[in-house]
Amino acid sequence: MEFKVLAFLLLCFPFLSLKAQGTFIPYGKITFEKKFNVIRSLDNTSVPDEAKAKMQKYITNEWEFIFDQNRSLFKPVKREKEDENQSFFPFALGRQTSEIYTDYSKKQRVLKRNIMGDDYLLTDTIPNLDWKIMHDVRNIAGYECRKAIGIIYDSVYVVAFYTDEILLRGGPEGFTGLPGMILGLAIPRYNTTWFATKVEGFTNHQAEIIPASKGKKIETEKDLKKLIELFTRYEPDKKEKAEEAKKKLYGFTL
Repeated sequence: MEFKVLAFLLLCFPFLSLKAQGTFIPYGKITFEKKFNVIRSLDNTSVPDEAKAKMQKYITNEWEFIFDQNRSLFKPVKREKEDENQSFFPFALGRQTSEIYTDYSKKQRVLKRNIMGDDYLLTDTIPNLDWKIMHDVRNIAGYECRKAIGIIYDSVYVVAFYTDEILLRGGPEGFTGLPGMILGLAIPRYNTTWFATKVEGFTNHQAEIIPASKGKKIETEKDLKKLIELFTRYEPDKKEKAEEAKKKLYGFTL
């Protein structure tokens, strides 16, 4: 009797495995809502409470993450009218011309950044980030996601939620390194969150996953130094501001 049960399970196992694998998403598109808390960012500033009360609490916009098993493109969704507070917080959510193309098989990425009206293309390798996986789970866009905590810039905590139902180990803003796709992200110190609102699995946008080609290429340390000098030309403490400029250029993952 036990032999028959074992034989039956062995026969069923390949079928069950294929069925389970069929739920994994190898390519598609994810829509993220990126939200910046304006009021909280003004804590410990000289902005009076009366002025804060007239401000919109959040700046929000949408970004698309298009992916296949080896590549991704993270870009903003264009909209007709920008948030009126956007001009006062230009780096809170990223310029509408920003893009991050990542080739995970080659461990390379291309970042498109608009600086003073000109587009620049920064090429570098995918940075490493150490994560600590927690036991907490959260449902995001219909997917059960596990919590993980990482640290950037030596002391800034990042909270991420990832699902292993999507094969690519990527995420918004260039975050990677977890055993699946990051669908939720929060950086409390920067008062910013990214959460998936829609996952369109098996939708074919693979032809769109290409690096930006129009712009001034920044490929060497010399090129980067010149760009940072341009970026900090009118800053009093150029050395200190150079590090801040580099963070703004590369985003949260240097």
